[in-house]
Amino acid sequence: MTAPRPQVRSNLVVATRQIGDVLLTTPMIREARALWPEAAIDVLGFPGTLGMLKGNPDVRRLIETPPGSGGRSALRLATERGLWRAYDLALVTQPNDRAHFYGFVAARLRAGLIGPKPGTTWWKRLLLKHAVVIAGDAGRLHAAEDNLWLLEPWRHAPSDAEGASPTVSGAALATPPLAPDPPAITVVPPPAAPLPADIDALLAAMPVVVHVPVMWRYKAWPVESFRELIATLVADGHQVVLTGGPSANDRRAVAEMAQIAPPPRVLDVCGRLDFGQLATLLGRSALYIGTDTSVTHLAAACSVPTIALFGPTNPMRWGPLDAALPIDRRYAMQSDAPQRRGRVILMQGPGACVPCAGRGCEGHDESHSACLDALAPAQVIAEARAVLRR
Repeated sequence: MTAPRPQVRSNLVVATRQIGDVLLTTPMIREARALWPEAAIDVLGFPGTLGMLKGNPDVRRLIETPPGSGGRSALRLATERGLWRAYDLALVTQPNDRAHFYGFVAARLRAGLIGPKPGTTWWKRLLLKHAVVIAGDAGRLHAAEDNLWLLEPWRHAPSDAEGASPTVSGAALATPPLAPDPPAITVVPPPAAPLPADIDALLAAMPVVVHVPVMWRYKAWPVESFRELIATLVADGHQVVLTGGPSANDRRAVAEMAQIAPPPRVLDVCGRLDFGQLATLLGRSALYIGTDTSVTHLAAACSVPTIALFGPTNPMRWGPLDAALPIDRRYAMQSDAPQRRGRVILMQGPGACVPCAGRGCEGHDESHSACLDALAPAQVIAEARAVLRR
């Protein structure tokens, strides 16, 4: 007889990484809502990363914690924030130590992602009722699929309307298989919000959105390549809208591109929009072009025609997912030709080492990536023109 599904009344999703990683928890959050329709679902993350979940109908509360020491931060959550065992279940979506400390503090029952080396993960396995072993950035399973596997023990058990104690029958350790066909994965973007009046007044019908800034240099397409792309789009008669965050780095990168043509032909909205407003802008756009950033994932989730420029990043694990047209086949690890999945066109730079799944050619955040350096603007322009002719 199949064991009853625990009646989970409160659920904490631990998503202590970057903005794009937070967005990729939304398919799992949506399924958790379907499994436990009455449960409260809260999300714990770092300041500045949880905006992708603002207004998400499946989430009750967003809880910020500083990216400090894991043990001390976990203790503060327990004592100062009153989160000691406040939840029935914690879903730990990061394999790092800090995320698992948070899950242990917050919930009586925990499911979490762990790395493949038993010698360094043994203590996490002891803390978890359900552990999902992941291969990391070089893996062949999409990050959103790993998150969905956290719910596997509960997926096939009948609901216990009597409110059984929070225990789960079945294997405590799971290694997700690489199924031939990917599951339907729905990334949930933030609800659209009104644009600032001055931006709305300058916005043309069906502009092209281009996102130049990156958090780490090794994910950057060269400035000269972006300049050629933007100048060509403007010469072709398209309005280009430049997006970016409020940081000084983003503002510098965008300001340089904004000099290509005066507004409104090139419109700089860097630091002016939250994620809901970005969703509005993207929804009114003909095309989005960017590298491996959170905004690229957001554009795909908004079902905007998207050209994603990838270098070291592994597309099988991090390829953008079109929410309206679920992919019918997985991204390939490497392809000389553009990969088309739904409305997403993923283009990779050349090289036998692509994707290395590392931090560029020199192995650090400020490294260059020869594959992205060699991705020719003419190729990207050709793909953009083909999309814009449709």
